[in-house]
Amino acid sequence: MHVRRPVLAPSVAVLTAALLILVTVPAANSAGRHGAPSAVAVAWQRIALRTIFTEGATPPQVGVLHLAFTSVAVDRAVQATRGMGGTAARAAVATAAHDVLSAYFVNSRGNLAADLSASLAAVPNGRGEAKGIRSGRAAAAAVLRSRIGDGLGDSSIVYRKAPAIGTWQPAPGGAMATPWLGFVRPLVPIAPVPLDGPNAVPTAAYAADYDEVRRLGSVGSAQRTKDQSDIAQFFAFNPPLMYRDALCRHLDAEPMSLARTARLFALIDASVANTMIETFRLKFEVGFWRPFEAIATVDDGNPATQPEASWTPLVPNPAYSDYTSGHAAATSPMAETIRRTLGDDTRLVLRNPVRGEERTYTTMTAIEHDALHARIWGGLHFRDAMEDGYELGHRTARAVRAAFG
Repeated sequence: MHVRRPVLAPSVAVLTAALLILVTVPAANSAGRHGAPSAVAVAWQRIALRTIFTEGATPPQVGVLHLAFTSVAVDRAVQATRGMGGTAARAAVATAAHDVLSAYFVNSRGNLAADLSASLAAVPNGRGEAKGIRSGRAAAAAVLRSRIGDGLGDSSIVYRKAPAIGTWQPAPGGAMATPWLGFVRPLVPIAPVPLDGPNAVPTAAYAADYDEVRRLGSVGSAQRTKDQSDIAQFFAFNPPLMYRDALCRHLDAEPMSLARTARLFALIDASVANTMIETFRLKFEVGFWRPFEAIATVDDGNPATQPEASWTPLVPNPAYSDYTSGHAAATSPMAETIRRTLGDDTRLVLRNPVRGEERTYTTMTAIEHDALHARIWGGLHFRDAMEDGYELGHRTARAVRAAFG
């Protein structure tokens, strides 16, 4: 017998308050440390976070698309102003980001107009500013044109897999969240990454993953350590927002050139967006069940599994399937891009405002280790979904980087 239990989401009020803590935007005309020209790019990343996640209340898996649209437009705008001088580049960054965000988040247009005015007030008036504004508008318009008919929000796509052993099902009366996401046109036209799919339910490999999450991922696990519990709950916060906030603070302290900063964000966001799209295509087409469904199933045909009808995950599960992990899609392309741009030993301080906690990581490898295991210790994923999700993210990040040149 297959038993499904409803999954409770965190309070909207709690999440909104937490988002406001992270995305409080310094003055958009701030010059940053040592008057770094790149400060405008970092400021508009914070504005994007506020617009997308706080004001727009966009789910993380969808918000990464809007971050990518914005960052790609900013990168193109900076490239278009080469040889025009710093004034043009700074004006182009602000204009490109403003125009993309305004197109998608109509209710934020007032705030975005004020942000743009503040940014442009910080650059000298004249031909350089005018050229930068034109370049920014052109870059944003090109990105927006490229997304026409891209499948964003297509309500005709509905998940309807029949109940079966190994098949994920929505909670009674519910539906898969954002089923259209796997059908959105990728940001960068690269070949899909081939994966071998989830371990088949009758296999020993599946039973090993099953037993691991059964023992360590339940709300009342006696085998999971306190540190493992803390890590699982720490990484349950919005991962794109948490990582981006940490990277912005890192770049405040250790600024790079404006061109390099814009390219870094574009590479990260295009890689994450492409990975998330492919991830959700797998979630839709493969539809592999999550541990809380699997462990509640009395007879799955594998003699090595031990069902527990009352098993409940430590962390609430979102309304989509196990394979591959969306958390891995948000984490691994980001880490791989930073690793190949700034080095694996880049220090990031991650903050979870819901828990009032921060964790300092001195390598990308350490972030990936904890983020991967957090989803097992939290009872959300089988290990195979995490490991394949990381392979997907790493390979996608490398392909996107090569495509950018």
